[in-house]
Amino acid sequence: MDWISPLQLRKIGMLSMNRRNVDYIARYNERKSYPLVDNKLKTKLVVAEYGVKTPKLLQVVRQQHEISHFREQAEAWEGFAIKPAKGSGGKGITVITRRDEDQYVKASGAKVSIDTLERHLSNILAGLYSLAGTPDVAIVENLVQSIPELAKYSFQGVPDIRIVIFQGYPVMAMLRLATTASDGKANLHQGAVGVGLDIGSGRSLNAVQFNRPITLHPDTGLALENLEIADWEQMLVMASRCYEATGLGYMGVDLVVDVTEGPLLLELNARPGLAIQMANGRGLLPRLREVEKLKRPHFTPEARVAWAMSKFGAFE
Repeated sequence: MDWISPLQLRKIGMLSMNRRNVDYIARYNERKSYPLVDNKLKTKLVVAEYGVKTPKLLQVVRQQHEISHFREQAEAWEGFAIKPAKGSGGKGITVITRRDEDQYVKASGAKVSIDTLERHLSNILAGLYSLAGTPDVAIVENLVQSIPELAKYSFQGVPDIRIVIFQGYPVMAMLRLATTASDGKANLHQGAVGVGLDIGSGRSLNAVQFNRPITLHPDTGLALENLEIADWEQMLVMASRCYEATGLGYMGVDLVVDVTEGPLLLELNARPGLAIQMANGRGLLPRLREVEKLKRPHFTPEARVAWAMSKFGAFE
């Protein structure tokens, strides 16, 4: 195994967990803003006021007696996703892609009954997946259908794009692709592929799985070196708008590109992980410091994005 010294990591500007927690999360994220991002339902409502689209909300289940209404409505839905409002790390999310007679087919291909889904809703309400184990609310959203240009690279799960926003500026981004190892989830710690994206163009820079460089997706076999995200500037502006919506100075913005709705916000994260640096092959610190040095900040999302694209772009 190859190792890199702490001195080398500092030289390339790698942001450590301690520094992230103390110098950026604690310093730039006010505690009063956390409930907005730790609750997916609240997130959907607040970002809508700033023109940021999210997957269509089909149902909110707050009480046990409302679960029976889910059974009635689910018969009319072709595909949907059940999520705990206060869940984290993808825990408790169940994605149904279609129906097969009286069975519901998950993204993995496994079939479950309506009774199983109702028990899952009950578990969500009991707080099984919530951040602090407290009672929760279940939300049911319309199924996201990824555009074919991106879907072909991911194994089963929907690919998403993580953008780190600092003081309203997009400073680093990556595409997350599901794999067999990650069980169809776009979670790098579980084995998903992370593809670093150039802020200036949306083109791929580097790719990793389990923090090791790769050039091909382990399941699809497709090359990851020539990826390019369409509507890239629009996605950066969407992510930047979340700064005004929440007031959080340091956060991760997760987006997907739906085949009919276009770019959609999946969720916000007030404590974004650091693996994005491995996917990009470079550290966050130099970019964060560039933003901190600004004497005259830009006051619109569009202006912040234009500055970041020209400042952090890797390609001419």
